[in-house]
Amino acid sequence: MNLGHYDVIRSPVITEKSTAASEHNKLVFIVTKDATKPQIKQAVETLFKVKVKTVNTLIRKGKAKRFRGVAGRQIDTKRAIVTLEEGHSVDVTTGL
Repeated sequence: MNLGHYDVIRSPVITEKSTAASEHNKLVFIVTKDATKPQIKQAVETLFKVKVKTVNTLIRKGKAKRFRGVAGRQIDTKRAIVTLEEGHSVDVTTGL
């Protein structure tokens, strides 16, 4: 399956923990479930014009929630922690 760069990266993760990681040249993105590490690397390098050192991925399991007494479940999300080369930086809070 051939995914476009905007299809691979869904959104940046803006949390206290990911903001602290950005001080160490790391960015956190929510990516599609079937995105591979080389696809994520290529998408970040193309969209943000930076050099990527490593890509680590994890799948965050969705929580069980209740809404108006009805049990439900949030979806599982795949996240990518992208480490940039020295001298490269991106401010994801401003958008693309």
